[in-house]
This record gives sequence, C-alpha cells and structure tokens, in this order.
Amino acid sequence: MFLRCWIGIRTFSGENLNLKTREERLIVIGGNAAGMSAASKARRMNSHLQVLALEKTSHVSYSACGIPYYVADQVRHHSELVSITPDEFRAKRGIDVLTQHEVVDISPVQRRVTAVMLSTGKEVAFHYDKLLIAAGGRPFLPTISGRENQQVFTLRTLADGIRIKQFVDQERPRSAALIGGGYIALEMAEAFCRRGISTSIIEKQSRILPGFEPQMAELAAAELAGNKVDVFVNQVATEICCGQCGAVRKVTLKSGQKIPADLVLISAGVQPNTELAAKAGLRLGSTGAIAVDWKMQTSASNIFAAGDCVEVRNLVSGKPDYFPLGTTANKQGRVVGENIGGGTARFRGVVGTAVFKLFDLEIARTGLNLQAATRAGFYADATTVRVMSKAGYYQSAEPITICVVFDKRSGHLLGAQMAGKNGVSKRIDVFATALSNKMKLEDIAHLDLSYAPPFSPVWDPVLVAVNAARGKLRK
Repeated sequence: MFLRCWIGIRTFSGENLNLKTREERLIVIGGNAAGMSAASKARRMNSHLQVLALEKTSHVSYSACGIPYYVADQVRHHSELVSITPDEFRAKRGIDVLTQHEVVDISPVQRRVTAVMLSTGKEVAFHYDKLLIAAGGRPFLPTISGRENQQVFTLRTLADGIRIKQFVDQERPRSAALIGGGYIALEMAEAFCRRGISTSIIEKQSRILPGFEPQMAELAAAELAGNKVDVFVNQVATEICCGQCGAVRKVTLKSGQKIPADLVLISAGVQPNTELAAKAGLRLGSTGAIAVDWKMQTSASNIFAAGDCVEVRNLVSGKPDYFPLGTTANKQGRVVGENIGGGTARFRGVVGTAVFKLFDLEIARTGLNLQAATRAGFYADATTVRVMSKAGYYQSAEPITICVVFDKRSGHLLGAQMAGKNGVSKRIDVFATALSNKMKLEDIAHLDLSYAPPFSPVWDPVLVAVNAARGKLRK
C-alpha cells in the first residue's frame, strides 16, 4: 500500500522529482506471462527497483493453457490456475500490482502512462523510468450478425474461462458451436464433449488446423468424428440466431445450413494488442505486431515490449513472425527483466513449437510446414512415415505419423509435425532442438537417442522419419 500511495502522491502532485536520487521505477502494462516474468526477474536483479504492474482484468500470473481443462471439470477451481496472486507479489516479491486498471495512453516524452480505474472510471497517471508493454493479444472477431449476444463467448483470459464455465454449470447447454478450427477450438471441443454437450466446429478453410500438414488435419478430423464432433469445413458462419427470450439457438452458415447451438465460442485466431504502441509512435513490424530488437526494446528509448503483442524472429526462415504462445512470452519476459535489471540478455527467436491433446490423440509441430517453407524461398520437400511409438510387441504400442520438411539442396531440417496416441509430446522436442541448432538431416540421423521397448523401437520414430527424408535427398 505504501508503494502505491508513494507513486500516486509523487506523480499526481506535480512535484519536481530528483531523478538522480530517487529509485528507478518500472511500469509493466499487462499482468500475465511476459509482464510478471519480467517484473519478477528485474526485481530479483535490482532490489532497489520500484515495480508497478497495471492489469486490465482481475487476475494476474495464471495459466491460460489450463483453461480448457477447467471448463472440462478436470481442474477443480480456477484459483488452481493462478501461480501468484497480486497480494503475494506485493508481500513476497516487492512488486505492486493494480488490477482493474486499463492503460489508455503512453506518453514517451513525459515518460508517463495514463490508466482508467475500471471500478470508478477515474483516470490516474504514473511516471516511469522504464516501461514494458506486455498487453498480450485478443481474439480475432469475424463479422457475424448476433455475435454480441451474452451466450457468444471468446476465450483469451481467465475471466473468459470463468464465464464459460459458469454458463455451462448453470445453464446446462445441450449444444455448442465453435467458430474456428485451430488447436484452441479443438481443445475446447473436447472440453464441451466431456461436459456432455453436443459440439460442432465451423472452419472457413478447406480443413481444420490450417497451419498443420494435411495428414495431421486428417488424423485430427478422424479423432473428432470418433468422438461425435461434427466438423464443417469450407463454411463461413454468417448469423447467430436467437430465440424469443434472446437465447442463442443456432448458427447459420453461408450455405444456408443451420447448426444447433445453445452456446457459441468464437475461436478464429489471435491478433496483437498494438493500439497503445501505435498511438505512442512505436514502430510496428511487418506482421502487424510491435517490432523489438534482441533486447526486446522497442523503437523508443526505455520502452520494452514482450509477449503476444510483439513479433519474433523465426529461426528457420530468418524472418519476422508472430507466435502468440505462453512459452515464448515467459522467455521474453525473463530477457526483458534481466536487461531492465542491469544485465545483458538476448532473445534469439523461436522455431514455433507447439503441442496439444485432442481426446486420445497428441498432435505437435515445430518449424515450417511445406507451404510456408516453399513461400520462404527454400527448395522444400516433405516425407511422411507411420511408425510404432514403442517396440511392436509391447502392449501399449501405437502408431505415430511423422511428417518431416527439409531443404533438398542443403539437407537442412525445416520443420516436423507428428500425431499419435503416445510418444509425441517429447519427440517433437528433438526436432525443435535440431531446428534451433540448424542441424542437417545427416546430423539428426546420427543422434544417440534412448531405447527400451516400453519407450521406443530400436530405431526411434524420429530416426526413421529422418532417414526416409534422407532417401529423398539422393533422388
């Protein structure tokens, strides 16, 4: 409380501050992965640094990736998804956190941010010496008539997850329609099915999981069909129709088909929150997200940015890219925190590794798919194999489908994707490590990977897939 009052009094009074004698102040916009990782790291490195985090919602430092499992009733209470509360940040780490404070303006010249206290509507201003923008991303909302209905949801924050869970618990919807076919939509489809809700997925492209290879999308579609989830591809939702009492009843497609739905979730992608940065004159990159250097510094002095609002360097293509992932945000936060705290840290970039579970299927990817690799200028090719995850005679052995993307001229690995009922989630990390170190197929083929019948065949699926790709190099 003392820190908060000190900030308010010293800033609002217009007092002429002596910047040489007072302690430096870091203000963080955004209280989740990147923001609070940076705040914690900076405070550990410099115990004299004053740190204030301003968060628009009521929650900070939580696992957004765990929300589908909370909706599915696999997590007992939403508090289990919270790593550290605002009170714990103050008491244990010396970091002040103000929730329900929406930052509406950044003034780089005055080194001041202006926020609105959402509980009262009052504007407050805070001086900073260093500023971190960790404003995250927001759901992309396609133009659909009726999307403002209270039974139409998006899923980005813990508050979103709480609202969905409360609606499912209290209203007991019989049917749900998900607009979008990415992996978040698929995770939520499983969550709704676990709650006994008849579920449909509507995807405007020709297949679900547009960023994955067709083979992976086909396996995912088969898994959905096996669990009675209806999938509509090449379809656009045009209207969310309501009954007499205003409750959602169906979704109308451009084709005229009507999909029953007591609940609608729009999960059509993520876009970076860049309005504050753009208004402050900060440079945006080619992806539309905030451009930063290797220190995560923006185009303005003493202003950093990290997390889902910034673009990153793709280590495979060497070009700017946008990967709104919690793992990336946390790493970037640590880099920013170290640099603000007086150290020198570098964020190299990402290869774009992700994994998710769909009922009994594990699906993972890293690097570029074949289409992206070709578009990036590589002489790209791909090969797909289907191999047992464990020794064939072992009871729980299941097939894994692996697609390897590579450059036929140089022999370098460019990407990999895989799907199977077991053995996927960590094997993708072998490919991610190889990509991060720019390894060729020849190098990967000689990796000394572990073997025991309960875990792998004598030839690990990674090696089988790589050797199949090497065979194409000689043709």
